Amino acid sequence: MRGSTSGGCQCGRIRYEITKEPVGLAVCHCRECQRQSGSAFGMSLALPDGAFRLISGTLKTFEVKCDSGRMKTCAFCSECGTRIYHQTVKGMSVKAGTLDDTSLLKPEAHYWTMRKQPWVLIASEVAQIADDG
Repeated sequence: MRGSTSGGCQCGRIRYEITKEPVGLAVCHCRECQRQSGSAFGMSLALPDGAFRLISGTLKTFEVKCDSGRMKTCAFCSECGTRIYHQTVKGMSVKAGTLDDTSLLKPEAHYWTMRKQPWVLIASEVAQIADDG
């Protein structure tokens, strides 16, 4: 993915930068991502180790159990509540909608499609995985 390597929260207190090329973009249709995004799915930009750098603001965290059974640490702005990233044993992912420039986002796969809303259409060339693969 090329384009913006910086982002932040809705109120502007959190600013971050991505210092390495992201690994990939996934769309997740699990119940937790639906709750978190307040929508039909969540988008997560997977990052290599050490690629996230907090520039300003204070993040709060909490843990939640994923549909897969894994635990996930969720980081969010302590002022406006915008979710910024997730951390699991598999790695870190930034919530893609928090990037300054989202125009170049192109999902590589859709996960937990067994929980996808029936009105969500997925392009035929994009991988669809019924669970977290």
